[in-house]
Amino acid sequence: ICTVVEELVNDLLSVCRTFSGNDFMPRLQPAVGVGGFLEGWNVSEDFFYRLLVPLKPPPGHSFHLDLGN
Repeated sequence: ICTVVEELVNDLLSVCRTFSGNDFMPRLQPAVGVGGFLEGWNVSEDFFYRLLVPLKPPPGHSFHLDLGN
């Protein structure tokens, strides 16, 4: 199930990248599974799977940490 969810999200991200074109928006990278767990031991309970979608800066820009409060 996790692989199917990851593939679905990556397909949706691919469509978003296609529609965004070459504008100056952060670029969505492929999703990365960061873990999943079963809520309780009952088979009827929901399954949670976490995906991280990294962002890449647009061409000519960079991300940096802003130190503050």
